[in-house]
Order: sequence, then structure tokens, then C-alpha cells
Amino acid sequence: MGQSKFAALAAVAVVTIVTGCATSSVDVTETTSIAPATTDISGADLVSGKTQFREANYGLAEKHFRKAVELRSDNAEAWLGLAASYDQLGRFDFADRAYDQLVVVAGRRAHIVNNMGYSQLLRGNKKKARELLLEAKAGMTDTSVVDANLALMNKP
Repeated sequence: MGQSKFAALAAVAVVTIVTGCATSSVDVTETTSIAPATTDISGADLVSGKTQFREANYGLAEKHFRKAVELRSDNAEAWLGLAASYDQLGRFDFADRAYDQLVVVAGRRAHIVNNMGYSQLLRGNKKKARELLLEAKAGMTDTSVVDANLALMNKP
């Protein structure tokens, strides 16, 4: 009888283990997944960069525009903001690199050439500034911004 008691207890233990695994409390609640981000990941930095630039916080603007181009290197607007920030900070070597990259990304557009001309004006290079500003003016329908930049060249 001792062996049959042992066999019965073993059988009960096996059944308990097997049914315990089969009926364990697994959470079967349906969940929704988080949708992938469909927006531009550099967008927040672009917005922050523009805000800081308008408030004349050029160092902070540069930081945000730089992060935006690091996150998305084809972001022409961020490259333009970065170049303009470097101009305002007097970092013309970095501004030139940013303008070069901007031209690669967006092409040699009139508004870009206008900014390049203004950059030369800030450096005191009036001859190069005039060349670039006249090139920009030739490609624009509304030349008011370029005209204002050209007028700056005549001020002492």
C-alpha cells in the first residue's frame, strides 16, 4: 500500500503542476501600441531656434539649430537658421560651412544668396556683399529685403 500512496501523491502533484501552468494568470488584456512618431524629430529644435533667434538669443538659437541639423541633415530651414546664428555670433568660419551645406541641401536660391550677401556685409566685405546681393536681387520678384541690405552698404 505504501507504494500506491506514493504513486497517487505523485500523480496528484503532476496534475497540479500541469494544470497550474495551464491556468496560470496570464494577462490577456488587449493593449494599444504607441504609434511611431510621424512628425519631424528636429521640429521642436527648429521652433526653439527660431524663437531664440527672434529674441536675439543667438547662442541658444545656434544650439537648437545645430541640434536640428544633427537630427535631420536635410533640413534646409535649420541650416539657414544655423548660418544666420553664426553670423550674429561673429563666427563667420562656421557660417560659411553652414551656407555651403545649405546650398548642397537646397540649391543656390535667391533668399539664400541674400543671406550670404548679408553675412559678407557683417564682415565688412562690401565688394563681395554687393556681388551676392545683386545676384539675389536678380532672382527675386519682391526685392525689398535685398534693397534694404544694399542700402545698409551706403551707411557709414
